[in-house]
Amino acid sequence: MTDTKPIRRIAIIGTGVIGASWTALFLAKGLQVVATDVAPSAEAALRKFVEAAWPALKRLGLSPGASQSNLSFTPALAQAVANDDLVQENGPERIDFKQKLYGGLDQMLPPDVIIASSSSGLTMSEIQKGARSHPERCVIAHPFNPPHLIPLVEIVGGAKTSEETIRRAAEFYTSIGQRTVRLNKELPGHVANRLQAALGREVYHLVSEGVVSAADVDTALSWGPGLRWGVMGNMMLNHLGGGPGGIEHFFQQFTGPMTAWWKTLGSPVLTPEVQKKLIDSVHAEVGSRTIAELEAERDEILLGLIELRTKRSKTAARHEVAAE
Repeated sequence: MTDTKPIRRIAIIGTGVIGASWTALFLAKGLQVVATDVAPSAEAALRKFVEAAWPALKRLGLSPGASQSNLSFTPALAQAVANDDLVQENGPERIDFKQKLYGGLDQMLPPDVIIASSSSGLTMSEIQKGARSHPERCVIAHPFNPPHLIPLVEIVGGAKTSEETIRRAAEFYTSIGQRTVRLNKELPGHVANRLQAALGREVYHLVSEGVVSAADVDTALSWGPGLRWGVMGNMMLNHLGGGPGGIEHFFQQFTGPMTAWWKTLGSPVLTPEVQKKLIDSVHAEVGSRTIAELEAERDEILLGLIELRTKRSKTAARHEVAAE
């Protein structure tokens, strides 16, 4: 693969929740998007999603040339990927489906077009076996839902993915304002979902054992460590938790208690009975609020946090330039 033209035209394969959100983001960044999906009402649902997401994207700041009119749709895969610079694939999480799809894409696309998968559960080493001619241009670019608001993208190469592909992919997503994380090893669930899974396991344990209700465990999480995690990650917070002595003092002070807690963490089995207990506790927390109302609450707070963090990043960058 060789560097060619910049990435300006994106093909979206699969326009479900993730594909639609990617579409909205790419359009907001001034890119041309061609979407494809075989579902009968896919185009109407996609355009409705983009229209609904546009006010939030406008609030965050549209790039020059951003327009919903830059979206085109076709049910024909070959037509969708013609003349594109990058393909964002959001197909079903089935390895047989993806390998067959990548085999077809491998034949349709010039070798310098990146094929990026949003897969959260499959490894690129398995997916790219379908792309026999140019597996080196295939890479995982896993977003965090919803990608038009959450700017995280996990970049994971497969056994045959080239470093050039990883570099180009990381540069592209970074150029449109996303925060990229490079995984040096393939793991099921990548990184962010594994972190969620570790926390979720203990949450389910605490609720199922009657230690706390769903409402109280959510309060403890979102108004405790969750507030700090919205500002800094675990390792930086550990560094601050050590006081003037930093991370070194943190481990000196807390290694014993922390590792003792690890031994008592739960490993719940999600039997139908346990699931019912969790579900009932969640519905008690939800009350009369609808899914749409909860989504609106989530997104409004997310937007405020993103705006605050963006403002802080710009201020810090100006200070760094001034200090040089």
